[in-house]
Amino acid sequence: MADAADAKQTRQDSGKAGLDSLLALLGDDMKRVNEIILEKMQSPVSLIPQLAGHIVGAGGKRLRPLLVLASARLCGAEGERQMSLAACVEFIHTATLLHDDVVDESDLRRGQATAKALWGNQASVLVGDFLFSRSFQLMVSDGSLKVLKLLSDTAATLAQGEVHQLMTANDTETDETAYLEVVRAKTASLFAASCQVGAQVAERPEAEEEALRRFGESLGMAFQLVDDILDYTAEEDPKLGKSVGDDFREGKITLPVILAFQRGEEAEKTFWRRCLEDQDLRDGDLEHALGLLALHNALEDAKTRAFAYAEDARAALAVFPEGEIRSALLESVDFCVERLY
Repeated sequence: MADAADAKQTRQDSGKAGLDSLLALLGDDMKRVNEIILEKMQSPVSLIPQLAGHIVGAGGKRLRPLLVLASARLCGAEGERQMSLAACVEFIHTATLLHDDVVDESDLRRGQATAKALWGNQASVLVGDFLFSRSFQLMVSDGSLKVLKLLSDTAATLAQGEVHQLMTANDTETDETAYLEVVRAKTASLFAASCQVGAQVAERPEAEEEALRRFGESLGMAFQLVDDILDYTAEEDPKLGKSVGDDFREGKITLPVILAFQRGEEAEKTFWRRCLEDQDLRDGDLEHALGLLALHNALEDAKTRAFAYAEDARAALAVFPEGEIRSALLESVDFCVERLY
C-alpha cells in the first residue's frame, strides 16, 4: 500500500511540476502577456473591464497562452509577437467561457460565481463578443495573413463545435464519433492553434508546424476527456470548477456515458434516457449511474483513450531536439492526465 501511495504522490507532483516548469521558464513572457491582456480589456464602457476582469482574474491556468509562448520558444522565436498572440488566444478562450456559461446556465466556475450569475446573460454574451473583437484586433495587428487565417479559422471551428454540442445535448443516441468531433472542435482546436502559431511566428518548416499542431490537438483531446472522467471520479473540490456529478445533473453526454449506454441492457438505457434526456432525476440516481459506469468499465476505457491521446502528444514532439522547453511541454502532458490520480 505504501508503494502505491508513493507512486500516486509522485504522479501528482509530476503533474503539478508540468505547469510549474513552463511558468519558471516563461515567467517574464507571461508577465508581458498579462499586461497586454489588462491593457486590451479596457474600455470607456465601465461594465466591460469590470466583467472581463472578473473572469480573466478568476484563477485559470493560462494554459493556452503558455502553449503559445512555449511553442514559439521551442522554435527559436524572438521579439514580442508571440506575447500579443498569446493574449489573443486567451481572449478567444475567455470569450467562449462567457458564452458557455450562458448556454449551460452555469452559476459557478472554479468555485466562484460566473459572470452570467452576477451580471446576467445579456452582459455576458456582449462582453464575450467584445473579447472576440479584441482578439481579432490583435490578429490584424500582428500583420501575418497566415496567422490571421489560422486563428480566425479556429474561432469559427470553436463556434461550430458549440453549435454541434448544442445539437447533441441530452441526446443519448450520440455516439463516440460525434462526441469526439465536438471535443476536437470545441476544445482541441484552440490547443492546436496555440501551439501551431508558435511555429508560424518563428517561420519554421511545415513539418515542425504540423508536429506542434498535432501536439496541441492531442493534448487538448486528452485534457477534455480527463475533465469528463473527473466529473464521475474526483473527490469534491472547488478547484475543479464544478461539483462532482454536475455533468450528470445537467444531462451532458460525455464519453463515459456513451460507452455505458451503448453496452447496457434496455432497462439501463431507459434509466439513462430518464436522467439525461428527460432530466427526471431522483434520489440515488447518481450512485446508480456510477454503478453502471463501473459495471461496463466505461471510466477505465475512457481513461485508456485519454492516455492514448497523451502518448500521441508526447510522440509529436520527437522532431524537436531535447531541451528545457521540450521537457516542460512533455511535463504539461503529465499535468493533464495525472489529474486522474
